Parts: sequence; C-alpha cells; structure tokens
Amino acid sequence: MSGHARAALELDDIQRGVLSPRPTPYAATYLVFRVDDRAHGRELMRRASAVVTSAADPDSPLGETWVSVAVTRHGMEALGVPHASLKTFAWEFRQGMTARARALGDVAESSPEHWEAPLGTADVHVVLTAVAPDAPQLEAALDRARPAYERLPGVTAIWRQDCYALATEKEHFGYRDGVSHPAVAGSGIAGSNQLEKPLKAGEFVLGYRDEIGGIQTPQPEVLGRNGGYAVFRKLHQHVAAFRRYLRDNATGPEDEELLAAKIMGRWRSGAPLALSPDQDDPALGADAQRRNTFLYERDDPAGFITPGGCHIRRANPRDASVAGEVRLHRMIRRGAVYGAPLPEGVLEDDGVDRGLMFSFIGAHLGRQFEFVQSEWMNDGVFFGAGSAKDPVTGSHDGASGFTIPRRPLRRRLPPLPRFVVTRGGEYCFLPGLRALRWLGDLRD
Repeated sequence: MSGHARAALELDDIQRGVLSPRPTPYAATYLVFRVDDRAHGRELMRRASAVVTSAADPDSPLGETWVSVAVTRHGMEALGVPHASLKTFAWEFRQGMTARARALGDVAESSPEHWEAPLGTADVHVVLTAVAPDAPQLEAALDRARPAYERLPGVTAIWRQDCYALATEKEHFGYRDGVSHPAVAGSGIAGSNQLEKPLKAGEFVLGYRDEIGGIQTPQPEVLGRNGGYAVFRKLHQHVAAFRRYLRDNATGPEDEELLAAKIMGRWRSGAPLALSPDQDDPALGADAQRRNTFLYERDDPAGFITPGGCHIRRANPRDASVAGEVRLHRMIRRGAVYGAPLPEGVLEDDGVDRGLMFSFIGAHLGRQFEFVQSEWMNDGVFFGAGSAKDPVTGSHDGASGFTIPRRPLRRRLPPLPRFVVTRGGEYCFLPGLRALRWLGDLRD
C-alpha cells in the first residue's frame, strides 16, 4: 500500500479503456501476443505507451476510438519484472484464470483442457484491445497500433478475436446488453443508476482509497498506481438450446417472453421487470436515464416482480441485505458479441461459434469478479435458494431448475442445461501510461 495516496484521479495516467463506456454501436478486436525476446517485449511496452489513449482524453481527434494494453502474470515474467514486485500483485492474478477454473465454475465442457488454444496457457503475455464506432475506424486504429508490435521478431501475435456491439445493443440471446455500469468518483462519468452513489475510485483503480478505506498499490508505485485488473473471457452461447428451453416451457408466445424476462430480470428491450412488471416497454428499455434506476428491497423483497435468482439480481443485488456488502462486489463490465447471429426463429444449432467477449475491470479480483462468479452466479445460498445457479450463465449440470416466486403457487421450471460455455480467458493487469514506460525501461 502507498502511504501517501493522492485523492484526485490522475486521469492522464489511466488507460481510457479502464473507465470509459464504449460507444454504441462499436467494433472491437482482441489481439494476444507472446513475448519471446525480453528486449523486444520491453520495446513493445514503450511503443504502446504512445498508442494508448488516456482517460483524460475522451474528446481526442480519434473520437470514440482507443487502444488498451494489458499484461498477464506470465507476461510480467517475460518482461523481466522482478519477483519481489510480482509478489505485491493480487494472488489471484499471480495464479491466473486456469488455476482458478474450478472456483469459477469452469468445469466439464468449460474446463481449461477444452479452451481455445492458446487461451489459458503460459503463452498469453500481452492483450491489446482496440475499440471504435465501426469496422473501418477499427482497422484505422489497428493500423495506428501496428507500429507498436511490427518489426519486433521477438513478439508474436498468436490469437485474434473480432467482436462487435449492434446499434440495438442486443446479444445473441436477444437481450439488450450493457445496461448497468457504476459511477466512479472523480472520473466525471455518470453511472446508469441514479439511486446508486458513486463508488470510491479505489474499487477500480489501484493506488486510491476503496469503499473500506484501504489502498491497494502493487510495487513499485510507478508500476502499480493508476492501473487496474482486467478479466477477459470468451463465452460461447448455445442460442438454439436457450430458445428451445423457453419454447418448451412456455404456454405461448407471450408466456415465452415473460419467462425470458423472469430469467434475465429484464425484458428483451432492456426494460426492467422492476419498472415494467407486466409487459415489455421498449421506450423504457431504450431510455438510458431511466432503465437502470431502481432498487429491489423496498418494493420487491420476496422477488414476486424480479426473481431473486434471475441474472441481473444475482449479478448486482443493489440494496439487498445479502452476504457481504453489495458495494464491495461491484465491477465495471464490458461485453461484445462475436460470431454471426442465429437467424430468428431457428431452434436447431447451425454449428457457428457465437457468443460474448467479456471484460470485467476492478481493483479486487477476489472480492469482485471471483466472489460474484462463485457465490452469486454459481450458488444460491445468499438469497435462500440453496445450490441453485444463475439461469443464464451458471455452470449447470442438468440437476437444478429455476423457480419463479408467484402467488398462490410458485412456478418451478425443469432442470437447466448449460447455455454459456467458457472458451478461454485470463487475468490481466492494465498498467497506467507511466507504468507502460517503466516496463519499457526495465533493465536486467
């Protein structure tokens, strides 16, 4: 920890990808690199520091286009970061996602031995993410970034994933995505829930006070401060299976949409059940100022409107009195779609790889991403539902169903198959711009 934390966020040293919402629509690319030559890897960091946009520059000439650079634990070792420094990073980061697979529910079809190569291996060193409003501007951003890694034979691009977000903001299951995001004190970026106070910067950016007054800063301070941890995951979606489950358990089209809403906690348009309990309200779903401004406990403690086990209530219980203070488990979440959509109405899988590229950003891997994934997504004890898992993203094995609170009798759905399968991922560190230069200037 730093003994002399400065309160104001140093936006000019924080990568824009840490705090800034992505544009709508947008195109994005993830590029993974392996560093075989330490000197070339360090040169990549030096060059990257000139390509990465800071959070202080949201109105740059490039508009809503930016590049972020993250480094894994294996990448830190490949760059020659001293062991004494590595020991000051979060232990989950040092272990890596593969080692944490069982705790995350990445078992069976989702276990690392089935991941897409080279994800989950020691070859994943540097992850470059480029974001732009459309594909031509994305290619232009990649062209600007290319000099950072070209003509460096000791740095090899080993994996690429192109992804996108539609103007409708819909993902492959048909729901509007990216609705909820927290406000970060000092960032100047508003949150999506007007009833949620901004969270302390130290929940997301290292080197600042967090919600419990602590300050996490990996050492040396020039390396740790203004950085953050990023979790990235490639998640395959079994879209046809999801559609069949809804169709098979509904009494008709209207009931099918109600079931879809009860499972997610929102109608497909993004309108929440909490504000529109009886029918979809597309105008509300499209209204970024209203669609996420609600709480649960005052109006719906028993979950008769928004089931306690639905996806959005598990991911963020808001004002609920649950195990652990909810604000300690908030994350910045980014999602992008990959693969062509399954045509409307099709109920059989066509063999196309489609899903979501997720990234979660925070300063506490353990009590943020890992806690939510293991305790809220893959368990139900926190709201009295035993071992029940999240109906959308839970690691289902066909043993448990989904219960919808209802008077006079609750509605119980049959066992759920696994709709989302992990195809790979990693824990990364998003260095500040000064830290990128520090990594570039390392000497043996």
